[in-house]
Amino acid sequence: MVIILIIVLCAIVATATFFIIKNILLPTKADVLPKLYKQGKTQHLIKSAKQIISKDSKNYLAHYYLGKAYIKENKTELAILEFKIVNENALFGTEIEEIPFRQEYASILLKCNQQGEALKNYLLLTKLEPRNAENYFNCGQIYEQQNRYDVALGFMQKAAFLDKKHAKAHAEIGLMMYRTKNYSEAKKEIDISLRLNPENYSAYYYLGKILKDAKDLQGAIKAFEKAQRDPEVKQKSIIEHGSCYMMANRLDNASLDFIRAVELDKNNENPETLYARYFLATCYEKMRKIDKAIEQWEAIYKQNKGFRDVGSKLSEYKDLQANDYLKDYLTCSNEEFMEICKMACEKSFKLQVLSCDLKKWGCQLTGVDKRDESWMAVRKQLLFVRFYREPEPIDDAEVRQALDEMKSLGSVKGFLFSSSGFSNSAKRFADNRPVELAEKQKLEAILAQAGA
Repeated sequence: MVIILIIVLCAIVATATFFIIKNILLPTKADVLPKLYKQGKTQHLIKSAKQIISKDSKNYLAHYYLGKAYIKENKTELAILEFKIVNENALFGTEIEEIPFRQEYASILLKCNQQGEALKNYLLLTKLEPRNAENYFNCGQIYEQQNRYDVALGFMQKAAFLDKKHAKAHAEIGLMMYRTKNYSEAKKEIDISLRLNPENYSAYYYLGKILKDAKDLQGAIKAFEKAQRDPEVKQKSIIEHGSCYMMANRLDNASLDFIRAVELDKNNENPETLYARYFLATCYEKMRKIDKAIEQWEAIYKQNKGFRDVGSKLSEYKDLQANDYLKDYLTCSNEEFMEICKMACEKSFKLQVLSCDLKKWGCQLTGVDKRDESWMAVRKQLLFVRFYREPEPIDDAEVRQALDEMKSLGSVKGFLFSSSGFSNSAKRFADNRPVELAEKQKLEAILAQAGA
């Protein structure tokens, strides 16, 4: 009987001990978690929170601080899982305050590209804190990233209204005004942003874009130089800086910028790097450094086969290695190029060359047919020849200009050769006119015939 009583008594004590641990000691242990977090003891915090959750999965304070600890450890995806549990189950109050929770939750959702869920939290925050400009700004940024510019503009304007000194909001408003080609309003907003915060270097990027479109290249160059101080827009600013030089035909300066932009992306992962390589290749092409241009196109093609016209560019130049005549035509110096063109006229056309002039687009020649017994009657038999080595197809405006010059010289016939072809409008214009358009195949033939 005594033994039975002892057993019963032990069972009662054990049960009581269990409930004391469950209902008193564990909550006390959970209460320690905020202290561990403030002390920066994240590993201890993670271990303690996991122990609590293993015994009580509905202890949302432990889930919350476990998530915060994961954020400290840069384990964002794990943090989201814990915060999701809190979001779906917890009653917000003194232990877990809703506003700081949603701010933190939305922030880590954005880091993992979960824009939709992040937006839900920021929209809730605009209701919880209707006078907090930052909530509206964050909503505006997400809508902007989703290309919902009208909605984004409304939120940005609300942010700027609530906080008159919100420099970034004014900068974003300026950017959206720029996208709608409202350049005057765009510049006005950017100027406000820079007055509020002269060190908001990303705003200089937007200012540079506006000035560039307004053809104020010097102003744009200066703006992009300042924008490079912001790491987030540094590469884009260098690319735009180079594009200004390219527009000014300062190809050496432009290519140096594009090289810098490429080298800035050590892992070759940034989409902007493709644009830097493409513009660098364009510079090389215009500088007659075709081999280097091909290197850049091939690097782009390897990463993105459908990027712009890279595929067609590689196809266009694929025969360079096999065709030395065409390669020399496209890559030689200006002096050598004039000699090649002159030789092609003399040997393929049997022309007596009377003039040979270097042009920015290539070479222009006039001559008479040596086989004609009346070749000395220059004005009656004058032929007009142009050799283009432009990277883009020759358009109708250029053909019109060539025809006008032919007429002014009294030429009876014109031949225009282009390594990159002619536009459809150029071909239509040339029909039934005394000018023959010869594309790459014919060009290759006369170069080979001349042995140029």
